[in-house]
Amino acid sequence: MKYGYLRCACAVPELKVADTEFNTQKILEIIEEAQNKNIRVLVFPELSVTGYTCGDLFLQTKLLESALNSIEKICDATRETDVLCAVGFPMRKDGALYNCAAFIYQGSLIAVIPKSYIPNYGEFYEKRWFTAYESDSVEYIDIGSFESIPFGTSILIQDENDSRIKIAAEICEDVWVPLSPSTKHALNGATVIANLSAGNEVAMKAEYRRSLVSMQSAKNICAYLYANAGHDESTTDMIFSGHSIIASNGSISAERAPFENDSTLIISDIDIEKLDNERCRTVTFADAARKEKSSSYVTLFVSLEDNTFSSDSSRMKNDRLYAVIPLHPFVPENQAERKIRSRSIIELQAEGLAKRLRHINAKSAVIGLSGGLDSTLALLVTARAFDKCGIERKNITCITMPCFGTTDRTYKNACTLAEKTGAELKEIDIKDSVLLHFDQIGQDKNKHDVTYENGQARMRTLILMNYANKTNGIVIGTGDLSELALGWCTYNGDHMSMYGVNSSIPKTLVRYLVSWFAEEAEEKHQQDLHDVLADILDTPVSPELIPPDADGKISQKTEELVGPYELHDFFLYHVLRYGFSPKKIFFLACQSLLGKKAEGTDIVYSEEIIKKWLINFYRRFFSQQFKRSCMPDGAKVGTVNLSPRGDWRMPSDAMATIWLKEAEEC
Repeated sequence: MKYGYLRCACAVPELKVADTEFNTQKILEIIEEAQNKNIRVLVFPELSVTGYTCGDLFLQTKLLESALNSIEKICDATRETDVLCAVGFPMRKDGALYNCAAFIYQGSLIAVIPKSYIPNYGEFYEKRWFTAYESDSVEYIDIGSFESIPFGTSILIQDENDSRIKIAAEICEDVWVPLSPSTKHALNGATVIANLSAGNEVAMKAEYRRSLVSMQSAKNICAYLYANAGHDESTTDMIFSGHSIIASNGSISAERAPFENDSTLIISDIDIEKLDNERCRTVTFADAARKEKSSSYVTLFVSLEDNTFSSDSSRMKNDRLYAVIPLHPFVPENQAERKIRSRSIIELQAEGLAKRLRHINAKSAVIGLSGGLDSTLALLVTARAFDKCGIERKNITCITMPCFGTTDRTYKNACTLAEKTGAELKEIDIKDSVLLHFDQIGQDKNKHDVTYENGQARMRTLILMNYANKTNGIVIGTGDLSELALGWCTYNGDHMSMYGVNSSIPKTLVRYLVSWFAEEAEEKHQQDLHDVLADILDTPVSPELIPPDADGKISQKTEELVGPYELHDFFLYHVLRYGFSPKKIFFLACQSLLGKKAEGTDIVYSEEIIKKWLINFYRRFFSQQFKRSCMPDGAKVGTVNLSPRGDWRMPSDAMATIWLKEAEEC
């Protein structure tokens, strides 16, 4: 599969209870639609050939014969079809009736999976008709015109082109029991679980179902395709809604809302590579798999090769995924969820610092306050940590250290912010100290090179460290995760502190966290604090190490030098969280960003711009590891972190050659 994606769908066809001919026709129509949309795995509801609510008609020979005849018709009609279909039907075997899933591919019945758990409580009365299948072994049966068909629950269907794609099935109630067959399937290699279901609807059941399916996919690190019976089922005693869900590793990627009439198919491109990488990363999954490995499983092979995303470069960029690729993967799209997440992260940051303050019995802290986003967030979090520890905020010393690049705007914002948070403000102009140092080392003050810039950054850190010693305090680091990834920090300058509260906060998230504080200030009628935070949010990101322009405005804009942070954060997330290759990340970035404006600029993302900064990202990420190898302590608060003591252990002299080569080929 190109880029590790498998296009999957759940179907809710029109249905007439016990009318197998009508139902078969509707199933075939959907299969044809799926073929046209390059769907490779298609799941229908439980007993979709007959309808789930046939009752005692399941004991009628005619219905059972007609159901089997429908399976044969579906096979005959799909000989030229490349869709792997799971269709529900009743099947008699050895004097017992089983509720089954028929897997059909290219005109063949390749497997029959019986239901393991038969509900017989509340409104369910399935044991009146069906038998639970309790064996772990796989039998080979003759059924109708089909011979030697694998029958059992321990069956995996594997793509012969990609061993990571392994499909297994369970039926409705199977997922509701404490130890579901799908858990055993996943531990034996299944990455995709099909559930043919006929779950009725009662008040609030949809919410529970959504949570159940999502969590099942999360704990089994798999894709879960839940196809549910629709409103055409009999309403004699129950109501059915067609509520269907596709989830992957805890996230719902496609959903058919209860009683939705407009759509018969929900489609999602499942990232199988992501699931496989996540299993490798979560080593306890492999531990559990070794304990639960079963020799009873039979693996069947099919060819699910998909040319949806061809090797032609233009098609790779322009074909659209049936999947949402968030532009800002560190930041929830939903505003309400973003507020909840922001509060949680801020509390984690503050609690991490509070623990350190209590441990070293520190009663004061020192922050270099520039009037930029990072130091603003660091101060606001520190103030919260002091509140947690019962320490007065006046014991926070904010030191503003104007030099050659400081603008009036950032200087005034720093002063106002310190005042409005209740911290002490101290101003130390470092121009003379830096010029003296330049004279000592023979640096031309008119040569605005790396020495000119870093000399200022290291002077500031020297002052912060010594002032913290003088006041028996702790220096709070302000640098964020994005700067660490790019090495956009001065070694032994702003790179160094005694505790880095922002070390696992990417730049795109920093902005939203400061926005959260601004909203909180407004809610508390702290208008002055709100206004200064709003202006800081509106200020271009800059280290302010180069003199301002003729109008006194910031001349050194970080994102013009290293690239848009929203783009680098996108790269960073997919590199660290899932270990994707440069070509796949480029493909995803094109899916998410092409034609959109870069945040806060007039730049429109093109393939050339994305490629340029992707190459730059890899070059900087590898070359700057030495700074991360000795970074200060700072608590992890998200899923991605670069601490050498935790999530990221990389040699400082590793080569970027193979990554850069692939990035240049994009």
